[in-house]
Amino acid sequence: MADTKLILDYVYGHEASMPDRVYLTQPLGNDQVANYTWAQLMDQSRRMATHLQGQGFAPGSKIAILSKNCAHFIMAELAIWMAGHTTVAIFPTETADTVRYVLEHSEASLLFVGKLDTWAQQTPGVPAGLPCVAFPLAPKTSFQTWDSIINRTEPMAGQTRRQPDDLAMLMYTSGSTGTPKGVMHSFDAATKASMGIAAELRRQIQGDVRLLSYLPLAHIFERAWIECSSYIDGKYHIYFAESLDTFLADLQRARPTAFISVPRLWLKFQQGVFAKMPPKKLDMLLGIPFLGRIVARKVLTGLGMDQVQLAGSGSAPIPADLIVWYKRLGLNLSEGYGMTEDFAYSFNSTAEKSAPGCVGVTMPGVQARISPEGEIQIKSPGKLVGYYKQPELDAECFTEDGFFRTGDLGEIRSDGLLKITGRAKEQFKTAKGKYVAPAPIENRINAHPMVEQSIVSGVGQSAAYALVVLAEGLRPRQDDAAVRKEVETEFTRLLDEVNAKVADYEQLKMIVIAREPWSIENGCLTPTMKIKRARIETMSAPQIEAWYGNQKKVMWA
Repeated sequence: MADTKLILDYVYGHEASMPDRVYLTQPLGNDQVANYTWAQLMDQSRRMATHLQGQGFAPGSKIAILSKNCAHFIMAELAIWMAGHTTVAIFPTETADTVRYVLEHSEASLLFVGKLDTWAQQTPGVPAGLPCVAFPLAPKTSFQTWDSIINRTEPMAGQTRRQPDDLAMLMYTSGSTGTPKGVMHSFDAATKASMGIAAELRRQIQGDVRLLSYLPLAHIFERAWIECSSYIDGKYHIYFAESLDTFLADLQRARPTAFISVPRLWLKFQQGVFAKMPPKKLDMLLGIPFLGRIVARKVLTGLGMDQVQLAGSGSAPIPADLIVWYKRLGLNLSEGYGMTEDFAYSFNSTAEKSAPGCVGVTMPGVQARISPEGEIQIKSPGKLVGYYKQPELDAECFTEDGFFRTGDLGEIRSDGLLKITGRAKEQFKTAKGKYVAPAPIENRINAHPMVEQSIVSGVGQSAAYALVVLAEGLRPRQDDAAVRKEVETEFTRLLDEVNAKVADYEQLKMIVIAREPWSIENGCLTPTMKIKRARIETMSAPQIEAWYGNQKKVMWA
């Protein structure tokens, strides 16, 4: 066991074999950036590890990070591991209540505070007396600063070894279904999954692997596929985004060869293209030989994705039509499937095995099956150790023969491709007495260019309904009578089209247009932009009776 090469050992190897290779590029504002080589990164991490060791924390103590993605997040994680401790990352958009819950539930011994947009609102969530260290890009605080500690501390010598069964990290779920759960991951599981991910990226990308890290590192998707796989490979170049306003410039700087995102952002990129060129005109141009290729290339260059060889979508279902649209531009967009509990290592699309509407085939070492009830069950090398302080959940989440119960419903095709058909807990019964699976219907609705997001609901009602958020470009004009008429006409057509393709008991009575977009700030989206279905349904409850009493097919909330 002691001779097992673990994720931290790979990092030591990169420090020794390619000390001068640039690994991270951090924007500093005003078009300035800082590049960090492996040697520079490890020098800072080793110094912080010395500091952490000197605090007298018990081995395996939980050290928390509250920060947007940045170079010092990665430095801090390596320091935590070298000092013999366990990382707890908190989503940078969490409320003070959730920050406090995670810090107290994990029994964090110290908190690193980094880049944040809402620190003033989050501050009350930090328990009094908890030691804190501020990253260089953190808001102004009274805490010790990273740089002051680094400047006065000697780097840790040698190569601290961790054991396979040691806890590397506690990953708190984003809370789409309730209170966040602390998922425990060992160094062994993190290493095995990250090795598989790194191998898959190398197999699909020729030449340099350049990545833009902007999805929260507190989420398993970004942590596994960007950060931890880079620890294994060592030859990635990771760029960070400075802010939402500079995102396009950050993307242009990175010119990524692999780009991983979530469905909502892929949709927003498409809507941004449509804002510059109407869909019908673009469709016509793409259909012209030779000129179509030039137009497609220009669109991808404008998005900063002309160098992308592998484009991935995860975290939530993506409409199949959206994948087809990107592929028509020449972008190899494909879908994967993973979860916090398996270190985002279960299914992935490949050049040989992919199809719109499917999430790929099992990754090496993964076993999967469909239970008699239709549930997807997985046995992955990246499987969790268990839920922190919740042993009762451990018994519930595994079958007797060790498969993880995902709670998702799906079908495995004869070619091995997995199609997700819904989530067991999201299914609901209408008054017709049959279950409705909302996800497939939502995917049909979300494919429409006028729609940004939707949910399908209607528990106990005569029929289901859809609540939609208008595309961003339409919202400023939604009070214009002509625009409203156009939207109502188009959504009436969409309603009829959707109803023609689903079973009679799944047909929608109406489409309701939401008053305002769903966001992280108003509590309708998780930090990874998943819809908080229960929250939206609760907010809509006072209006339900009026909606069902109205005979219109399309109405405004």
